Amino acid sequence: MIHYEDLVVGETEEFGAYEVTREEVIEFASKYDPQPFHLDDEAAAATHFGRLSASGWHTAAMTMRMMVDNFSKKQRASLGSPGIDELRWLKPVYPGDTLSVTSELIEKRRSKSRPEMGIMRAKSTTWNQHGEAVMTLVSNGLIKVRDPDAPID
Repeated sequence: MIHYEDLVVGETEEFGAYEVTREEVIEFASKYDPQPFHLDDEAAAATHFGRLSASGWHTAAMTMRMMVDNFSKKQRASLGSPGIDELRWLKPVYPGDTLSVTSELIEKRRSKSRPEMGIMRAKSTTWNQHGEAVMTLVSNGLIKVRDPDAPID
Protein backbone atom coordinates (compact mmCIF):
# COMPACT_ATOMS: atom_id res chain seq x y z
CA MET A 1 0.00 0.00 0.00
CA ILE A 2 1.34 3.43 -0.99
CA HIS A 3 1.00 6.06 1.76
CA TYR A 4 1.83 9.74 2.10
CA GLU A 5 5.38 8.96 3.18
CA ASP A 6 6.04 7.07 -0.08
CA LEU A 7 5.14 10.00 -2.36
CA VAL A 8 7.99 11.93 -4.01
CA VAL A 9 7.40 15.47 -5.26
CA GLY A 10 8.39 15.70 -8.92
CA GLU A 11 7.64 12.04 -9.60
CA THR A 12 5.73 11.47 -12.85
CA GLU A 13 3.65 8.50 -13.93
CA GLU A 14 1.91 7.55 -17.15
CA PHE A 15 -1.18 5.37 -17.26
CA GLY A 16 -4.43 4.55 -18.97
CA ALA A 17 -5.73 3.57 -22.38
CA TYR A 18 -9.36 4.63 -22.50
CA GLU A 19 -11.15 4.04 -25.80
CA VAL A 20 -13.80 6.67 -26.48
CA THR A 21 -16.92 5.24 -28.10
CA ARG A 22 -19.67 7.02 -30.00
CA GLU A 23 -22.30 5.33 -27.83
CA GLU A 24 -20.70 6.54 -24.61
CA VAL A 25 -20.27 10.10 -25.95
CA ILE A 26 -23.98 10.29 -26.79
CA GLU A 27 -25.10 8.55 -23.57
CA PHE A 28 -23.04 10.89 -21.36
CA ALA A 29 -24.16 14.00 -23.26
CA SER A 30 -27.80 12.91 -23.17
CA LYS A 31 -27.66 12.74 -19.38
CA TYR A 32 -25.29 15.57 -18.43
CA ASP A 33 -24.43 17.93 -21.31
CA PRO A 34 -27.14 17.73 -23.98
CA GLN A 35 -25.70 20.16 -26.47
CA PRO A 36 -26.25 19.35 -30.17
CA PHE A 37 -22.54 18.93 -31.02
CA HIS A 38 -22.33 16.13 -28.40
CA LEU A 39 -25.50 14.40 -29.63
CA ASP A 40 -25.94 14.79 -33.38
CA ASP A 41 -23.52 14.30 -36.29
CA GLU A 42 -25.19 16.88 -38.53
CA ALA A 43 -25.33 19.55 -35.83
CA ALA A 44 -21.71 18.83 -34.84
CA ALA A 45 -20.52 19.09 -38.46
CA ALA A 46 -21.79 22.68 -38.58
CA THR A 47 -19.64 23.73 -35.58
CA HIS A 48 -15.93 24.34 -35.06
CA PHE A 49 -15.71 20.74 -33.80
CA GLY A 50 -16.48 19.48 -37.30
CA ARG A 51 -17.95 16.24 -36.00
CA LEU A 52 -19.46 14.63 -32.93
CA SER A 53 -17.29 15.40 -29.90
CA ALA A 54 -17.25 14.35 -26.26
CA SER A 55 -18.33 16.78 -23.59
CA GLY A 56 -15.43 18.28 -21.65
CA TRP A 57 -17.08 16.93 -18.52
CA HIS A 58 -17.08 13.48 -20.13
CA THR A 59 -13.35 13.87 -20.81
CA ALA A 60 -12.88 14.75 -17.13
CA ALA A 61 -14.93 11.70 -16.10
CA MET A 62 -12.91 9.38 -18.37
CA THR A 63 -9.71 10.86 -16.91
CA MET A 64 -11.03 10.29 -13.40
CA ARG A 65 -11.72 6.65 -14.25
CA MET A 66 -8.15 6.16 -15.42
CA MET A 67 -6.85 7.87 -12.27
CA VAL A 68 -8.91 5.68 -9.95
CA ASP A 69 -7.90 2.54 -11.86
CA ASN A 70 -4.26 3.61 -11.45
CA PHE A 71 -4.71 4.30 -7.71
CA SER A 72 -6.28 0.86 -7.26
CA LYS A 73 -3.61 -0.92 -9.31
CA LYS A 74 -0.83 0.72 -7.30
CA GLN A 75 -2.78 0.27 -4.07
CA ARG A 76 -2.59 3.96 -3.17
CA ALA A 77 -4.18 4.69 0.22
CA SER A 78 -6.48 7.32 -1.29
CA LEU A 79 -8.98 9.10 0.96
CA GLY A 80 -10.76 11.09 -1.74
CA SER A 81 -10.33 14.66 -2.87
CA PRO A 82 -11.35 18.12 -1.65
CA GLY A 83 -11.44 19.34 -5.27
CA ILE A 84 -9.45 20.69 -8.15
CA ASP A 85 -7.75 24.04 -8.62
CA GLU A 86 -7.61 24.19 -12.39
CA LEU A 87 -9.25 22.45 -15.33
CA ARG A 88 -8.58 23.23 -18.99
CA TRP A 89 -10.02 21.59 -22.09
CA LEU A 90 -7.42 22.06 -24.82
CA LYS A 91 -8.64 20.02 -27.80
CA PRO A 92 -11.83 18.17 -28.66
CA VAL A 93 -12.11 14.48 -27.91
CA TYR A 94 -13.81 12.39 -30.57
CA PRO A 95 -15.27 8.89 -30.76
CA GLY A 96 -12.42 6.59 -31.76
CA ASP A 97 -9.81 8.45 -29.71
CA THR A 98 -7.78 6.56 -27.13
CA LEU A 99 -6.92 8.62 -24.04
CA SER A 100 -4.08 8.26 -21.57
CA VAL A 101 -2.79 10.35 -18.65
CA THR A 102 0.51 11.71 -17.39
CA SER A 103 0.49 12.93 -13.81
CA GLU A 104 3.19 14.78 -11.85
CA LEU A 105 3.13 15.20 -8.07
CA ILE A 106 3.77 18.93 -7.58
CA GLU A 107 3.28 19.29 -3.83
CA LYS A 108 2.58 17.34 -0.67
CA ARG A 109 2.04 18.28 2.96
CA ARG A 110 0.62 16.81 6.12
CA SER A 111 -2.70 18.07 7.40
CA LYS A 112 -2.25 19.98 10.66
CA SER A 113 -5.85 19.40 11.76
CA ARG A 114 -6.02 15.74 10.66
CA PRO A 115 -2.55 14.21 11.21
CA GLU A 116 -3.70 10.87 9.79
CA MET A 117 -4.05 12.55 6.37
CA GLY A 118 -1.66 13.92 3.82
CA ILE A 119 -2.65 16.42 1.16
CA MET A 120 -1.14 16.15 -2.30
CA ARG A 121 -1.40 18.25 -5.45
CA ALA A 122 -0.82 16.81 -8.89
CA LYS A 123 -0.84 18.24 -12.40
CA SER A 124 -2.32 15.77 -14.84
CA THR A 125 -2.47 15.92 -18.62
CA THR A 126 -4.84 13.80 -20.67
CA TRP A 127 -3.50 12.88 -24.12
CA ASN A 128 -5.08 11.48 -27.26
CA GLN A 129 -3.47 8.76 -29.37
CA HIS A 130 -1.66 11.40 -31.47
CA GLY A 131 0.27 12.69 -28.44
CA GLU A 132 -1.86 15.84 -28.30
CA ALA A 133 -2.85 17.20 -24.91
CA VAL A 134 -6.65 17.38 -24.72
CA MET A 135 -7.10 18.35 -21.06
CA THR A 136 -5.06 19.48 -18.04
CA LEU A 137 -6.04 19.63 -14.41
CA VAL A 138 -4.45 20.39 -11.08
CA SER A 139 -6.06 18.22 -8.45
CA ASN A 140 -5.88 17.94 -4.70
CA GLY A 141 -5.96 14.53 -3.11
CA LEU A 142 -6.07 13.14 0.38
CA ILE A 143 -3.95 10.13 1.27
CA LYS A 144 -3.52 8.09 4.41
CA VAL A 145 -0.42 8.72 6.52
CA ARG A 146 1.33 5.52 7.58
CA ASP A 147 2.40 6.96 10.96
CA PRO A 148 0.00 9.70 12.15
CA ASP A 149 2.03 10.08 15.37
CA ALA A 150 5.17 11.13 13.49
CA PRO A 151 5.99 14.84 13.80
CA ILE A 152 4.48 17.10 11.13
CA ASP A 153 7.14 18.90 9.09
